[in-house]
Amino acid sequence: MKKFLLGCIIALIAVLVVGCGTNDEGEENENSEVETVTVEHELGTSDVMKNPEKIVVFDMGSLDTLDKLGIEVTGVPQSSMPSYLDKYTGDEYENVGGLKEPDFEKIAEIDPDLIIISDRQSELYDQLEELSTTIHLGVDTANYMESFENNVKTIGEIFEKETEVEEALQDIEATIEETKEKVNESRNNGLVILANDDKISAYGPSSRFGIIHDVIGIPAVDEGIEVSTHGQNVSFEYVVEQNPDLLYVIDRGAAIGEGESAAKTIVENPLMERSKAMQNDDIYYLSPDYWYLSGGGLISVEEMVKEIAESLS
Repeated sequence: MKKFLLGCIIALIAVLVVGCGTNDEGEENENSEVETVTVEHELGTSDVMKNPEKIVVFDMGSLDTLDKLGIEVTGVPQSSMPSYLDKYTGDEYENVGGLKEPDFEKIAEIDPDLIIISDRQSELYDQLEELSTTIHLGVDTANYMESFENNVKTIGEIFEKETEVEEALQDIEATIEETKEKVNESRNNGLVILANDDKISAYGPSSRFGIIHDVIGIPAVDEGIEVSTHGQNVSFEYVVEQNPDLLYVIDRGAAIGEGESAAKTIVENPLMERSKAMQNDDIYYLSPDYWYLSGGGLISVEEMVKEIAESLS
């Protein structure tokens, strides 16, 4: 009888040991299933799962990069889509509201693995973070290339596309260097203005469009332009007084879908006939898709540099 009881006890211990081992192994497998990447961004530090499947993107530059890398997304703000990314307005993608007014109910319904935002949504970060891991990948205009490269490398790490990102960045750097050579040969200065209805604002170094001066190297005709998101309000008298060799124009109305571009009619007025830029046919209308809506993406940054290169040919 004692032998029988002893055998039962030994058998029970063996079952418990095996059970505990199986549970530990299960927990270990469960923990090892989800790899994460620690992302430090402007609004905090986030642990992001690798290769998330359901992605909501509010930052158009990041959507541009994801598109370049062949990474599918789930939801986007469809009303503010650059024309070259208009496939994302299709029924296969969820509409998650506007750039400044996200549809929180739709986002909750999607239950995303990751939300990517930029400055336009930064005030809503805490609310979005309650729905899912949220990271800010907007471009710091004062350190354009550094922040742009950090952003795309972050995306590359999350989706294990580091090699593709590195190759794309090398191509962009080569295009920048070629364009800088043209700048050195031309020795022309420049001015960037945003046309908004019948008003214009100017942008200089370290500004939203400062890549023209800070990265590509075109000297600013006015180094003292106020740095702000909306630019410095100026008049056409100011433009004629500064008299830049090259005038770059971005049409806000065309960017936000307020009809056909009217910038040419506004800018090329009788007063501007006194300017070198108009006299020499050196007024260039930059793509609002790239410059106003989706700057900071692997596609847009290369196209932006190419547009400036063409103006120097």
